Amino acid sequence: MVISQFSAATSTGRSEALLTRSGLLGDGLGSRGSKSKVLLMRTWISRPVTVRRSFSVNNVSGDSKQKLKDPITQEEALTAQSSFTPDAASIASSIKYHAEFTPLFSPERFELPKAFFATAQSVRDALIINWNATYDYYEKLNVKQAYYLSMEFLQGRALLNAIGNLELTGAYAEALRNLGHKLEHVAIQEPDAALGNGGLGRLASCFLDSLATLNYPAWGYGLRYKYGLFKQRITKDGQEEVVEDWLEMGNPWEIVRNDVSYPVKFYGKVASGSDGKSHWIGGEDVKAVACDVPIPGYKTKTTINLRLWSTKALSEDFDLHAFNAGEHTKAYEALANSEKICYILYPGDESMEGKVLRLKQQYTLCSASLQDIIARFERRSGANLRWEEFPEKVAVQMNDTHPTLCIPELMRILIDLKGLSWKEAWNITQRTVAYTNHTVLPEALEKWSLELMQKLLPRHVEIIEMIDEELIHTIVSEYGTADYELLEKKLKEMRILENVDLPSAFADLFVKLKPKESPVVVPSEELENSEDAVEPIDEEDAVETIDEEDAVEPIDEEDGSEKKVTQETKMELPEPVPEPPKTVRMANLCVVGGHAVNGVAEIHSEIVKDEVFNAFFKLWPEKFQNKTNGVTPRRWIHFCNPELSKIVSDWIGSEDWVLNTEKLAELQKFTDNEDLQTQWRAAKRNNKLKVVSFLKERTGYSVSPDAMFDIQVKRIHEYKRQLLNILGIVYRYKKMKEMSAAERKSKFVPRVCIFGGKAFATYVQAKRIVKFITDVGATVNHDPEIGDLLKVVFVPDYNVSVAELLIPASELSQHISTAGMEASGTSNMKFAMNGCIQIGTLDGANVEIRQEVGVENFFLFGAKAHEIAGLRKQRADGKFVPDPRFEEVKEFVQSGAFGSYNYDELIGSLEGNEGFGCADYFLVGEDFPSYIECQEKVDEAYRDQKSWTRMSILNTAGSYKFSSDRTIHEYAKDIWNIEPVKLP
Repeated sequence: MVISQFSAATSTGRSEALLTRSGLLGDGLGSRGSKSKVLLMRTWISRPVTVRRSFSVNNVSGDSKQKLKDPITQEEALTAQSSFTPDAASIASSIKYHAEFTPLFSPERFELPKAFFATAQSVRDALIINWNATYDYYEKLNVKQAYYLSMEFLQGRALLNAIGNLELTGAYAEALRNLGHKLEHVAIQEPDAALGNGGLGRLASCFLDSLATLNYPAWGYGLRYKYGLFKQRITKDGQEEVVEDWLEMGNPWEIVRNDVSYPVKFYGKVASGSDGKSHWIGGEDVKAVACDVPIPGYKTKTTINLRLWSTKALSEDFDLHAFNAGEHTKAYEALANSEKICYILYPGDESMEGKVLRLKQQYTLCSASLQDIIARFERRSGANLRWEEFPEKVAVQMNDTHPTLCIPELMRILIDLKGLSWKEAWNITQRTVAYTNHTVLPEALEKWSLELMQKLLPRHVEIIEMIDEELIHTIVSEYGTADYELLEKKLKEMRILENVDLPSAFADLFVKLKPKESPVVVPSEELENSEDAVEPIDEEDAVETIDEEDAVEPIDEEDGSEKKVTQETKMELPEPVPEPPKTVRMANLCVVGGHAVNGVAEIHSEIVKDEVFNAFFKLWPEKFQNKTNGVTPRRWIHFCNPELSKIVSDWIGSEDWVLNTEKLAELQKFTDNEDLQTQWRAAKRNNKLKVVSFLKERTGYSVSPDAMFDIQVKRIHEYKRQLLNILGIVYRYKKMKEMSAAERKSKFVPRVCIFGGKAFATYVQAKRIVKFITDVGATVNHDPEIGDLLKVVFVPDYNVSVAELLIPASELSQHISTAGMEASGTSNMKFAMNGCIQIGTLDGANVEIRQEVGVENFFLFGAKAHEIAGLRKQRADGKFVPDPRFEEVKEFVQSGAFGSYNYDELIGSLEGNEGFGCADYFLVGEDFPSYIECQEKVDEAYRDQKSWTRMSILNTAGSYKFSSDRTIHEYAKDIWNIEPVKLP
């Protein structure tokens, strides 16, 4: 057990608490030699603790005249602490101390919410000591450190994960039991941190866990969203979004660092100074303030940091004169504009205000983080500051395109503030920054309006223009000027600035290169003699008034009467072609500005190279890599599924697999062992019983634990094809209704079909899908003829904590995206780890999961990625012939079987041959026949429980590759060039 400990303040006479300073020098993580802040935490010691009164009304005893011992050094404290493992009694004392002396609640009662906060603060004390020791050691060694920038970190609850990583779960459970509470009841008081939405944020959180566990020097950087994305409610009208309240009672894990803040500027203008440098002046200034969250590793002292930025205005920006004059809104305007940057994750961007806010968020993350990173580099370098060594000490990973502004921001700081030349700054930037691509969807490869960016970030646009010019020079050098069409194609595809004129340095060259069109010359004599010769029209006379006598007299269509009118004959001029928008292509900037570009699954990385960035791949093949995603086995099996975890450990012979998942493969030796199979099924059933209770409480629906639990939980999106799933359920329901009770029972295996996930607030089609699922559930679940043979349940407000319940109970999980559209997925990995069999397409990480668990243990259907383009063309050409079963299902939906809601627009998206919002772009109709046929194979397999259990065990055994530990080792070696640093 590896931990630095603390103790409660002890009994009468004098304090025997061991005091220590924080050791994080100059970084806001503690005082620097200041004796005014020595009482950061108490040290657990083995001496007995005496408390004078019962806890319900107590004040932890101590003489008001007691004198504290002189503070000792951190080294002495850590040495004293390292030999002692805290027990339940010392933990209980610590919890009681925080309940009284770090209060967030009234003192009268020790109820569950108060118990949670006191317990979390007790755990945080332990984390802070390890956290400070970790950072001190990094400072001392001046190691190279990786920084992971992400707009999302979907952490989930922290309490059980933290005490599990500290190996204190049993001790905390006993301590709380002695204080009158159960650990599991205390743990569920914690709200999920609303800092993410989907796989992007969950991946980032898994990476932090692995970085700490593997002792890599690294930090995460993100934003502290006050209201998260939204809290999802399900009503009769479908999804309703309400504000997330995760910070309503405070966050016991975070530490606000008021002494760690940086200015972030927007708008203004760029001026040239007398020194010849560019200066970004004027505009709007906000302050980004650091909030730190400790991330503990498993069975290690290493505790790294997630630094989240919140934004505020300076006090002087509050207009006191306006406030006292009654102009309250005006007085608070600057403060509101600053604070709202970190209100909401992904604010709606339909409006210009929404777009501005999103861009402000992205720049705030990049600017504050880089200022912080650079300040740390300068401090660690001391008198030996050498900027060319920056990439040897710093690695910046951009998680998707949201942090792209890191590239021009790092350039700006190095050139404008640190005095480096363009060449020096560009070399440093390219060696420091790397980019992870997470999508092949065009709409997710961000493009920002050049006009908007010029207003908001004028200096950065200047830098981006210069980077674009460098890129043009590289392209011209690479492809030469002999083939104008090829050169034009490459520039159109690769430039960072889209639909923007070429820089003046290249404009003249391209005028010369462009082939001149040969005009068609008509001999003048032919033109003169031609009856069709047209006299040129002066533009001013283009509208000619006809003499009244020659006026046409049209017939009024309504009554046939003739009306004589004078008309004007106008020349028909061609409709003006709208000028295409000028944009900044952020993904292209990422590829150009970084030294590495990676996809997140083998098939995705090939698509990135062959399609998304093919021109760049041909130019710089050495930049492109694959890093298949992974998930932390600590949270996603060891902690969330303790019963299965124990079974695995018992049969393998140790818990070593939690750190070395390759050992999971040893389960393959026991797949046919009846004892293992019996234990395996019992663990699955116990997890299902928990979900039965949860669904009843959360949705009101009663489901049978004897039915197959069939689960699809992920963001609601057309490409993820929840629509295919629910249409398959509708088909199943319709067939059931057409049969007798006996036929239904013999034909179908009982199923509980569970959905979960949020549709983005402005994504209308996704919200229609949520509404449709809930309507089907309302009909099916109340059909007495069907009973427990089929249930459809949509779980509202799906999050990490819900996933930790559902995934261990799952028996079939659906990963059915249109092939080639899912970058990787990570929930598929979590399901496999927990022995869930999957039905899916050959998309994302499904391809590799199927290879590892065995093709016979994965239900495969659907078109392949390389077939998709041809199938869409076939549809556009009118050659697609829908399966009769698909047509049958659509007609059934439109018949009103599921209520009065009009589903014409939802079903309409599956019809027609071309056009936006129709023509079944995601190929639901194409894959529907193979999907329902594959589901029949699922039913057949599930009836043989021995064979099904064998498949389940092999899924867990084959999931070893998909640990985020493996992924992080690959990033560290191939991209970041960092080494593990284990604390002494």
